[in-house]
Amino acid sequence: MPTYQLNVNGESKSVSVASDTPLLWVLRDHLDLVGTKYGCGISQCGACTVHLDGIAVRSCALTMSAVEGKNITTIEGLSKEGDHPVQLAWKEVDVPQCGYCQSGQIMTASAFLAKNSNPTESEIKDAMHGNICRCASYTRIYKAVEIAASKIS
Repeated sequence: MPTYQLNVNGESKSVSVASDTPLLWVLRDHLDLVGTKYGCGISQCGACTVHLDGIAVRSCALTMSAVEGKNITTIEGLSKEGDHPVQLAWKEVDVPQCGYCQSGQIMTASAFLAKNSNPTESEIKDAMHGNICRCASYTRIYKAVEIAASKIS
């Protein structure tokens, strides 16, 4: 089995797994970073979203051979103190109901706001469109992204 060198949340990690192992399972099962959730396994729901070199990606669909040498950030690495503007806005608006999708929502929102810190309502909805919330907290999610943008810009 090949060994992969990963940079996860600013730390170097080494894992020995098959080359087609999804990043999601390496994070959860090998590195004990369980904030990234399994939702659908086919890159459609967004629960497994992480940052790969600053871009929001679905970790369930990325194999180890595709991520070696890249910087991976999970929800655990977004902010050591939980004080990233998106995380603070999530608390301020009290976004989660069940909370299952929230790490993916936050990772999508933070990558989006890193590229566009002054988005319109339409741009927020477009950016968050690919993340599914079974509790339908979309209104609060959009409001939190808007608040986070005001804290960033």
